[in-house]
Amino acid sequence: MQRRKIVRHFHEVGHLHELTFSCFRRMPLLTNDVWRERLARCISAAGDEEAMELVGFVFMPEHVHLLVHPTSPTPAIGRYPARIKQPFSRQIRGLLEESGSPLLSELTVLERPGKTCFRFWLEGPGFDRNVFSAEAVAASLEYIHDNPVKRGLCRQASDWKWSSARYYLEAPRRQHPGLPVIHDLPEGALT
Repeated sequence: MQRRKIVRHFHEVGHLHELTFSCFRRMPLLTNDVWRERLARCISAAGDEEAMELVGFVFMPEHVHLLVHPTSPTPAIGRYPARIKQPFSRQIRGLLEESGSPLLSELTVLERPGKTCFRFWLEGPGFDRNVFSAEAVAASLEYIHDNPVKRGLCRQASDWKWSSARYYLEAPRRQHPGLPVIHDLPEGALT
């Protein structure tokens, strides 16, 4: 019997959280701009529902990194990724069913005898790391933004559309259409 990965979430007021979750079987499923825009909307909606402010992100072909600031003193850190992943998965499944895509059968797995389920995301909550010092926040943002550069997807972080890098490098800062709503870092996060 396969054991499920348990991620223990803990929160201290003022901490940010670096969250990572991956596509099923680490398949490069996040290469479609329409899908990425849908993911962006799901992230913004989940942030509103769960009182999480997105301060940094990158969409890679097979995984997502988010840096979030909970605005509630008792946030449901574990529920936030589910509020992103579940609605997004339902939307993608619907699109695949409508189009008759063969990808639908690749992402449909036998959960137990007689029961199948659609899996866009790798099972489980993903990775969660508390980020609480100015140095850790800066390092987290740099790591997130440099992901596509290190993979050779672009030459510099600001070239990758599916990231918050341009938000931080442009003056004045502005929201880009099709991307999730980005909030400024909380007061004192980098000092």
